[in-house]
Amino acid sequence: MSGAIRAIPLKGVRGMIADRMVASLQTAAQLTHHGSADATALLSQKARMAAAGTKVSIEDLLMRAVIRALGHHPDANGRVENGEIRLAQDVDLSVAIALPGNLLVAPAIFGAAELSVSELREARQDLAARARANKLSVTEMTGGSFTLSNLGLTRVEHFTPIINVPQICILGIGRMTDRAVRSADGGIELRPHVGLSLTFDHRALDGAPAGDLLTTICAEIEGPGE
Repeated sequence: MSGAIRAIPLKGVRGMIADRMVASLQTAAQLTHHGSADATALLSQKARMAAAGTKVSIEDLLMRAVIRALGHHPDANGRVENGEIRLAQDVDLSVAIALPGNLLVAPAIFGAAELSVSELREARQDLAARARANKLSVTEMTGGSFTLSNLGLTRVEHFTPIINVPQICILGIGRMTDRAVRSADGGIELRPHVGLSLTFDHRALDGAPAGDLLTTICAEIEGPGE
């Protein structure tokens, strides 16, 4: 490497993030399953809610789909701590939020399964606003049971998210792309698909049940919704 170099010390918040990422890879047996889901029903639900005067985003609807899927797969909702797999009774959904200065936080929406899509949206927006103002509590920053990381506004279709230790799983959401699929009449049509990447701790969850979870998430996305 030649020319001028701008050195950025790994300290402060950036240093803490770096340490957590390294610790995650060193302590958890991480494996990622990749898949995709037909987002036609999701986009239709968003349009129906908008027509009824309720504004929600695709991320809000995806949060709800993940929460529902976790209700069928409780073994993926929890943490690995002190040599134990500790499964959570509630879905405390951590949401990764990118902040200015190349910073990242993942505060939790507690009791997310009890919230409507609109309430999930409000909770996510509140966390984002308080994250930017540096007003998140330690409990919010460390208390989640499952994490969602959304790169859907970028060109990334699939990626390998790093587990938010000590949680068991993290789901990465990629961009939406059109794919050619077989239509009911035997022809070919384009349908929007969203890329999904589930990283899980193999100490707590094996490959088959992790695959079942990803399959259920896809089914929830492709279903009729609320």
